Amino acid sequence: MRIFSSRCLGHSFSKMSSSGFFMYFAFGSNLLKERLQLKNPSAVFHCVGRIQDYRLNFGLSGDCTDCAWHGGVATIQESEGDEVWGVVWRIDSQNLPSLDRQEQVHEGVYSPLEVKVETKEKPLLCRTYKMNNFRPCSPSPQYKKVVCLGAQQNGLPQNYIQKLLALETNNYSGTSILDQITDIQKLPA
Repeated sequence: MRIFSSRCLGHSFSKMSSSGFFMYFAFGSNLLKERLQLKNPSAVFHCVGRIQDYRLNFGLSGDCTDCAWHGGVATIQESEGDEVWGVVWRIDSQNLPSLDRQEQVHEGVYSPLEVKVETKEKPLLCRTYKMNNFRPCSPSPQYKKVVCLGAQQNGLPQNYIQKLLALETNNYSGTSILDQITDIQKLPA
């Protein structure tokens, strides 16, 4: 695992610039195509994959008491023997600043990482994000729904989907980013 500094960011993504795209590993709300494409319209499904020795967790960063999802959001944490399933998206380089803004990198909420994603074809080095100053917090039902729909939409393993469906929520019942995802009604529950 490597956390990108500004120095290695230019080096690691020099190939990205010449190719015009980068590979992004999503494991939270960005599993759902309609969610990711709200701010990153160039995202195209590449494949399903998993990262080893990580676990999925939900929480908030530092002293934050709320977020746009009204509860905890997904992050990964090192955990030997565990795995996190997700989706590899191919995204145009021009959307990298937008993805970083969505992940609140400029505010210090998340830091970008490069991870090795195991896929059916071959391992891929992908960009992903890990929360800084993690503090556990249950997700809202709306956030959980988006994560679960994304997992189902992209064919993540059924036993992994069952674990996501079993997540306890904070029972928040107001509006959220889910309301902005207009195509959500077209998706099977």
